[in-house]
Formats: sequence, structure tokens, C-alpha cells
Amino acid sequence: MGNESSMRGRLDGKVAVITGAASGIGEGTARRFVEEGARVVLADVQDDKGRTLCAELGDRTRYVHCDVTDESQVSDAVDTAVSEFGRLDIMFNNAGIVGAVGRIAETSGDQWNRTVDILLNGVFHGMKHAARVMTTQNGGVIISTSSTAGIMGGLGPHCYTACKHAIIGLTKSVASELARHGVRVNAISPGNTVTAMTSAVMTGDAEAIDVAASHIEKSSLLGIAGLPVDIANAAVYLASDEARYVTGHTLVVDAGTTTVAGDGRFHRQESAILREAGIREKA
Repeated sequence: MGNESSMRGRLDGKVAVITGAASGIGEGTARRFVEEGARVVLADVQDDKGRTLCAELGDRTRYVHCDVTDESQVSDAVDTAVSEFGRLDIMFNNAGIVGAVGRIAETSGDQWNRTVDILLNGVFHGMKHAARVMTTQNGGVIISTSSTAGIMGGLGPHCYTACKHAIIGLTKSVASELARHGVRVNAISPGNTVTAMTSAVMTGDAEAIDVAASHIEKSSLLGIAGLPVDIANAAVYLASDEARYVTGHTLVVDAGTTTVAGDGRFHRQESAILREAGIREKA
């Protein structure tokens, strides 16, 4: 029965836009969405990676260059979904960076504003233009990537933490507006996940994925490292009709990091992102 269920195509007939789709969680989600029957617009600034992924995934995908800080480019990505595939059912606001790091008294204002522009304004642009289409359809799903740093303090740089908290607040607010149009609005808060971005922060080398995975595994309460597919599976659920009664919710996928306090492994393993932020001294 398990195999039959997995072949049903939980997203059959649905059309999605994914920002930050060329790598990491976005790439993992694009793969899972296509596996589940969706057609997907891959939106990113990493043109070579995006086009390569599009070619691999085939006719069910399109690639568009999209800098989420530019509202017109986000609007164009949404319009591409409609023009190429006829509608928009799923908007996954996933593009992100670590951004401004450092102690609060030393944080660059320019870096702060750039980080807000990508992490928060990019989500606003995605929600705005998804709503423009979905309200006329009387249905759709908007998902945005927050973080465990959006649940509690001390897990990321200050600006990253502020933006990820804001995404959760914006999710609740927009969910309350769009519910009457049949549009569900939710967020996902991943814990440390094995991606090039995480690897760059933890090791200084975006290619040192195995080293990053080892660090994450050692600090995980479950003793396993989170992978992009783990977040993608959460996105599949929220995007599917199985979650038809879920809106305004933040689904935390973090091996219990934000739930279980006082575990020795967690407190002995300082957050690599926190160290990179300069908030704690490196050992």
C-alpha cells in the first residue's frame, strides 16, 4: 500500500513557483514537487544551475531568472506560471541568504538592509503576487521558508533571526486575510539542513557538504542530519490537499531542537551560525 500511495501524485494538476529553486532546499523541493505531479517554475539568480536543473527535470518545469528583491521579477515569475501552465496553485517563497553577521554594535547598516531585502521583502513580493492570482482563482497555497531562528533567539545572526521571525508573523497576518478566498498561507521552519549555504557557514567551504553533515548529525537530538528532502517533504504536505485544513501555521522540521531544552548534546555543540555571527567566541 505504501508504494501505491506514493505513486498517486499528491500534487497532480498543480502549478508551483519556487524561489531559490536552483540549489539546496529549493532544488530538493522542485524535485519532490515534480515527482508528485506538479509543474514548476524554477526561479533563481543562479542561472547555470537553474537551467541545468530545468533540463534535467524536463518539460514539467521552466526556469526564470528572478532576484526576489526586485518586485517586477517576482511578478514575472508568477506570470510565467500562468502563461506557461495556465494557473498558479503553489507559491514557495524560499530564496534566502545568511546575510549580515556580527555583534549588534558592529553590524553594517548596508548589509542589514540587503539582508532584509532578500529574506523579508522577497517573501512579501512573493505573497503579494501569488495573492494577485490566487484570489481570482479562489484557491491556492503560499508557503514561505522561515527557520528555527524564527522560533527562538540565539540560533542565527541578528538580522537573519529578525527576518525569520517576521516571516512567521507575516504568514499569520496574510493567512487571516486570504482565508476567505480559499488561499492557505503557511511557513516551514527548518533546523540545520545539509546545504551548500549551511556548509559555507559551518566550514567556510560551500563544497564541504560531508563535513557539514557530520557536524549537523552530531548536534541533532535524533542523531541524524536534516537533508533538503526532509524540508521538501514538509512542503509537499502543506502544498497538497492533505493540508486543506491547515493555514496560518509554521511547521517546524528540526529534529526537536526548538522543542527539547537542556539536552547535553545541544548545549555542548555551539551553533556554527551563531559563532559565525560573532556572538560567541570560537573555541
